[in-house]
Amino acid sequence: MAALGAPLRTLRALLRELRHAGGRHYRDSPAYRHVLAAFRAHRVTSEKLCRAQQELHFQAATYLCLLRSVREHEALHREYHGKGERSPEEVAGLVGFRLPQQPGGKG
Repeated sequence: MAALGAPLRTLRALLRELRHAGGRHYRDSPAYRHVLAAFRAHRVTSEKLCRAQQELHFQAATYLCLLRSVREHEALHREYHGKGERSPEEVAGLVGFRLPQQPGGKG
């Protein structure tokens, strides 16, 4: 994982990933509400200094990395996963070969 960057950028990216994962009603999910509540509770104001802000930011960035990796893994899995066993004729056709013909019309 690279440098953390700005907390607001991490929050926006995290909410974007939750939107990808949650579909249409992602704002109703407990994860969405928890992330927003945690960022609001750990923001730095003029009255207090939040010591756990960097810790929260690091955890959020780690969770963001996990969500992105899972989404990208699923996309790669859908694209490259085998679609079942193929016949020898299909496999030969994929690599540009033809199987020899059997005498008597059996192939």
